Amino acid sequence: MILARVIGDVTATVKHPILEGEKLLMLRTARPDGTLTGAPLIALDRAQAGPGDTVLIIDEGNSARMILGVPQAPMRTVVVGIVDSVDMEEGGGRHGR
Repeated sequence: MILARVIGDVTATVKHPILEGEKLLMLRTARPDGTLTGAPLIALDRAQAGPGDTVLIIDEGNSARMILGVPQAPMRTVVVGIVDSVDMEEGGGRHGR
């Protein structure tokens, strides 16, 4: 699993039928201290997340398809949890949403 921050919602009026009715979010991966990294990603939301939330994502096609329950789903990245806080030892500090 990977930490990420939701940076927006995605609206797609035309999409694959398997994705009909699914909520899509724009996010960026994040370090445990909250620093954003990497290019933006689009993920399917299975955790009821929203802009500003720190989330856990799975960014691997087979795992995403297993969560969706559709072996041929055209999806790679899925939000699977909302992070309340990250506690790090050795001076890493604490980061919350």
